[in-house]
Amino acid sequence: MATLILELKNVLKQREQGGATFELCIQHLQLNQGQFIAIVAESGCGKSTLLDMLSLVSKPTTAEQFTYYDSEIIDIKRLWEQQQEEILAKLRRSHFGYVLQTGGLLPFLTVLQNLQLASEINGFHDLEIKKLAKRLDISNILNKKPQYLSGGQRQRVAILRAITHHPQIILADEPTAAVDETRALHIIEDFHTIAKENGTIIVMVTHNHNLVAPFADVTYGFNVSDVSDTLTKSSLLKL
Repeated sequence: MATLILELKNVLKQREQGGATFELCIQHLQLNQGQFIAIVAESGCGKSTLLDMLSLVSKPTTAEQFTYYDSEIIDIKRLWEQQQEEILAKLRRSHFGYVLQTGGLLPFLTVLQNLQLASEINGFHDLEIKKLAKRLDISNILNKKPQYLSGGQRQRVAILRAITHHPQIILADEPTAAVDETRALHIIEDFHTIAKENGTIIVMVTHNHNLVAPFADVTYGFNVSDVSDTLTKSSLLKL
């Protein structure tokens, strides 16, 4: 039986801008250990809003349940209500990894320095970094700066930076958008391997359903409707 890590029930997030309101509704979402979860979304559906909530960065407007299951049951909803930002920050730092669309590497540092900067926060060592770099086939670029890397290499570095502290959940915001389909396939294969071997949950947002279909354990999309001239509603649903 799969181990449940994160569970959301009847979660609503509202965003307002220029007199218009956007609502993201999540009726029920479960993240289980070792799952590769694909979120197939076009722009404007609410995928960034979803990732912000899952990464504990953005507080829902309302929620029936938002629970993280670690060695103990952690009521995220209550932590937000009590403004326990220090505890939330510790959870984000210890249990979550994030891969940005562009890699998010600091341009004035080498690859190794970028990885060391992230690993120092989490107590990781150079030997472990280099071992993982070899596995991801980027050990030969550790002394290069990001501007001299291909799109695929940058994303592999970003993946390595996200996994160095062994997070339970990795959130990837369109990590294959800047590379060709062959490199994109290799990146997704890397993610899939990480999820299965380490029991890590991968939540990956993409526009390309066909690319992730062979690997995803669960795939979600959004049902978007214009309720009125000033209200757009998006509901997460399983495909």
